[in-house]
Amino acid sequence: MSTLREDVTDYLATRRAMGFTVEGLSKLLSNFVTFCEARGASHVRKDLAVAWATTPIKVPVTDALIARRMDAVRVFARHQHALDPATQIPAEGIGNRRYQPREPNLFTEAQVLALLAAADTLSPRFKAITWRTLIGLLAATGMRPGEACRLSVDDVDLAGCVLQVLDTKFGKSRLVFIHPTTATVLADYLQVRRDWVGTTARACPAVFVNSRREAINPDRLGATFRQVVAAAGVTAKPGHRPPRLHDLRHTYTVATILGWYRDGHDVQARLPLLSTWLGHVDPA
Repeated sequence: MSTLREDVTDYLATRRAMGFTVEGLSKLLSNFVTFCEARGASHVRKDLAVAWATTPIKVPVTDALIARRMDAVRVFARHQHALDPATQIPAEGIGNRRYQPREPNLFTEAQVLALLAAADTLSPRFKAITWRTLIGLLAATGMRPGEACRLSVDDVDLAGCVLQVLDTKFGKSRLVFIHPTTATVLADYLQVRRDWVGTTARACPAVFVNSRREAINPDRLGATFRQVVAAAGVTAKPGHRPPRLHDLRHTYTVATILGWYRDGHDVQARLPLLSTWLGHVDPA
């Protein structure tokens, strides 16, 4: 008889085969299975689903997070119930799905320059150059930090001033055009990177690498960026979350829209263009 973990693995494989992106679902279900295994459960049970969904793990438990966790268990339980009638399907209505996003931080031009200058003080020197280039690229393009971390050298066309962003969020790919001045800065960084990483066939293909010559982990950007923010003296407004690297994307987006308004363009007509540029599913 298969275990609950094996059942989840088979379910996720089926979802992938159908073309779904399951990274987030996979993390939630894996955590749920670990919770069940610790309690000797071999099937999904309603009481365990609620207990897991309401237990703090690494982040504060909100109604929206409880609902998200319950949705993950519920969608798997519905699938598994057809194969194993002992599987219980958690009821609907547990947790409030209404997510109230906190207002993002929008950096001023002076603050972006301060972040670049602060990044330049990091140690070792290669880390400083890498972070200065990363912050500058995000500010100039509005890319997601994770997208920049996943860029490979082959995705960069300096002559054409274009970046190829492949298979990103929602399974979308797109081209991001960069200004010649940005291409020049990126070219300078790539030369420093080549000197650091080398050019062997086994060399890391990622554009942005760490001091160990490995691709930067997008899940570990926060600690270094907090260090940069502190050195730059950038603080959040009252009621705002602490500044994040992702706020450069919000800053780029708002600055673009405000620029269109100032130039007298039809902003509503241009929103689909901005949506495509950012890699969104739709303008909403």
